[in-house]
Amino acid sequence: MKWLLGLALLVVGAAPAPHAILLRPAAVFDGVDPAPHPGWQVLVTGDKIVAVGPALTAPADAETIDLPGQMLMPGMIEGHGHLFLHPYNETSWDDQVLHEPLALRTARAVANARVTLLAGFTTERDLGTEGAGYADVGLRQAIAQGIVPGPRLIVATRAIVAKGAYGPKGFEPGVDIPQGAEEASGVDDLVRVVRSQIAAGADVVKLYGDYRWGPGEPSHPTFSLAEMKAAVEAAHDAGRTVAVHTSTPEGMRRAIAAGADTIEHGYGGTPEIFRSMAAKGIALCPTLAASDAVSRYRGWSGGDPVPPAVAENRASFVLARSLGVPICMGGDVGVFAHGENAREMELMAAAGMPVAQVLIAATSGNARFFHLADRGSVKPGLLADLIAVPGDPTCDIAVVRRVGWVMKGGVVVGR
Repeated sequence: MKWLLGLALLVVGAAPAPHAILLRPAAVFDGVDPAPHPGWQVLVTGDKIVAVGPALTAPADAETIDLPGQMLMPGMIEGHGHLFLHPYNETSWDDQVLHEPLALRTARAVANARVTLLAGFTTERDLGTEGAGYADVGLRQAIAQGIVPGPRLIVATRAIVAKGAYGPKGFEPGVDIPQGAEEASGVDDLVRVVRSQIAAGADVVKLYGDYRWGPGEPSHPTFSLAEMKAAVEAAHDAGRTVAVHTSTPEGMRRAIAAGADTIEHGYGGTPEIFRSMAAKGIALCPTLAASDAVSRYRGWSGGDPVPPAVAENRASFVLARSLGVPICMGGDVGVFAHGENAREMELMAAAGMPVAQVLIAATSGNARFFHLADRGSVKPGLLADLIAVPGDPTCDIAVVRRVGWVMKGGVVVGR
């Protein structure tokens, strides 16, 4: 037995040291400082960044990767995505929920995850499978185990809607139709559903604070303030953040009063509402790309006159920024094509947000809002989730569409 123990110790002692890689780009955007750092290098050991700065000293056996003419920056974080959806001009939302088999939707989600990663988004907050149950939990596990490539996932599983408020709609009354999210009604039931989704693997709880109660109607509040407070408290007690879909003033007021962490869309926000969000540090995920995409599917070419939905979305974004609301970068990707995530960033810049601030929102900003202390900037001790782009994205946001190199956890996954 002693020789077996000795052999085990020898094997353990002979384990190779983590592989070291020295990255030499033209410059580094660290995700925090708006100005890039020319001449900086990054040393990676294993899955972590261990040193950042000019003229680094690397171990003698370190691999060197030169990235001439490239800006190295943190892997971007998609703040609002749906990997189990695909563009509505391909298949309507109703038909995706009701007619596409789960296996088909999961296979498509695997492909969507891959193109998202190769587009430079190394983390994604996926805010609901829209009728695909808990398949996002399995996809998250498959990515984490290296079975399929994709971003690190923060999943909401089924999301939560008020009984009778979501869709698909328009069927024979009394017939139970599969819904795009899990229904709940009343404080006790809502707390039960929050806890059941967390038990099933939810990292974030997604609530629909308002929606269209009937086909063709405008959105109205769904959950009462008491229901929403109970749901947020149950989620926070379990260490989960809460994202609330809401675009009506009253729905937003209730979400803010309940203590939501992020508000999704927020099209109907007023000065009073946005001041309250700013005071409480609640981030807005404006999803400019969603209204833009849906309007284009309906025939808009991008010029004047601007569709009311697009104009309202832009105006709320500008107002929120002017009142100091923290801005999350998330486009509701899935409404439009995965891998085109940077579309939201371009629209944020076009609506007046300084380009460097857009980049910060997509990196360290989203990391902060989602409580991801191990990523989002180029800093020693953080995960080596890094990308390289040609030129300087702090001058031209369109550069982030041309990601030419991706590293996730210290492993190069795309060139």
